[in-house]
Amino acid sequence: MGSDGNKMNDGTSYQPSEQTLCAKGCGFFGSPATMNLCSKCYRGFQMKEQQTAAAKVALEKLITTQKQSDDDEVVSRESRVSITVEPSSSSAERQDGAAVVKKSNRCLCCNKKVGVMGFACRCGSTFCGVHRYPEKHDCTFDFKGQGRDAIAKANPVVKGDKIQRF
Repeated sequence: MGSDGNKMNDGTSYQPSEQTLCAKGCGFFGSPATMNLCSKCYRGFQMKEQQTAAAKVALEKLITTQKQSDDDEVVSRESRVSITVEPSSSSAERQDGAAVVKKSNRCLCCNKKVGVMGFACRCGSTFCGVHRYPEKHDCTFDFKGQGRDAIAKANPVVKGDKIQRF
C-alpha cells in the first residue's frame, strides 16, 4: 500500500535517452545540443568557427582599405625604392625598356654593403648602422611636417555654432 504511492506513472515520467558517443570518435559522450559532440570537441569546433569568421572579416577589411589607399601606396613605394632603367640588351629581357625596381643593399653615405641588416630611412634610402640616424646622413625628410599632419588628421578642428546675441 505505501509503496504504490511512491511509484511514478510510466506515461508521465522522463525517460533518459540513450547515450551517444562523440561524432569525432574521441570516446566521450555527445549530446544533440552540441551536434553530437563532446564538450571538448564542441569547444574546439566553436573556436575554429570564430577564427575563420575573424579571418574573413580581416580579409574583407584589408581589401577595402587596399582599394582606397592604392594610389597612396604607389607613391610611397616609389619614394622608398630606387628605380633604375636598364637597357634591354637581349631578346629575353623586356623590349619596351620598362623600369626595373631594384632595392639598394648598400649604404648611401659610405657605400658599405648592408645586406639584410640595412636600415631604411623615411627619406627612401638605405643606410648602415653608423649612418642610420637622420643627423648622420643629412636627411631631407620633413619629420616635423609629418608629425603636424598626423596630429591634424587625428584631431580635427571642432567649432561650435555661433550664438546670436540680442
